[in-house]
Amino acid sequence: MALDQTMLSPRQRYLPGILGGLGPLAHVEFERTVLARSHARGARGDQDHPVWLLASASSTPGRTRALLAGGESPAAHLLHYARLLEAAGADALFVACNTAHAFFDEVQRGLGIPWVHLMDLTAGAVRASHPAGTRIGVLATDGTLRAGLYRRALEGRGLVPVAPEPDGPVQAEVRAATEDPVYGIKATGAEVSPEARARLAAAARWCVEHGARAVILGCTEVSVGLTARDFTAAPLVDPMVLAADALLDLAAGVREPAALYRRAPG
Repeated sequence: MALDQTMLSPRQRYLPGILGGLGPLAHVEFERTVLARSHARGARGDQDHPVWLLASASSTPGRTRALLAGGESPAAHLLHYARLLEAAGADALFVACNTAHAFFDEVQRGLGIPWVHLMDLTAGAVRASHPAGTRIGVLATDGTLRAGLYRRALEGRGLVPVAPEPDGPVQAEVRAATEDPVYGIKATGAEVSPEARARLAAAARWCVEHGARAVILGCTEVSVGLTARDFTAAPLVDPMVLAADALLDLAAGVREPAALYRRAPG
């Protein structure tokens, strides 16, 4: 049963859907970001914030494992939960996982609503504030890097990506910060350990040392674990903030759902 549109917040026009649980803090931090950005736009009470739908799809197979180690594809899970959100009335889909966008084309073909593409959204925002040829750092999972998700989006706008080699020591710092079973952000769930923050800051410094004028936090766990308080050598670009603004624009009717489509081939 789809949501009754009369149940939306007073000034709301469209209903966003969030697909989260990819890892455990991803959608929690994304929703906190949406609420903070909504407050900055003037929300002062419950009904001032938009209604959205959430599916915490924690059962979804690992995205990086599927891309790099022959693990089960997450596409069926992503499509299943995306269709649940669509059937419930969502007008657009926000997926709180960067690496999941490697399966964008397959999933978008099965949907009648747009999946808002984080890499396109982020690269467009970076290009709007930096001239062509600017070097932009990218901190992301091994899967996101090997799939070239940010590389293609940045290069398509004339920007130069600066990212650690997937098999190198700098990327090992990012991997440990997000995946270590003791202090990694995916493991701890509730809070970010000092070890994880320090490793992410070191990787961001490497990007700046290699010419980056800004650093994209291209993994939701990196968005959680590295903030401007931890790193001041260059601006940090958080795709989750950009997606939160897009979600609020959609809810208010500032952006139409049709304008958010990135059509999948075929």
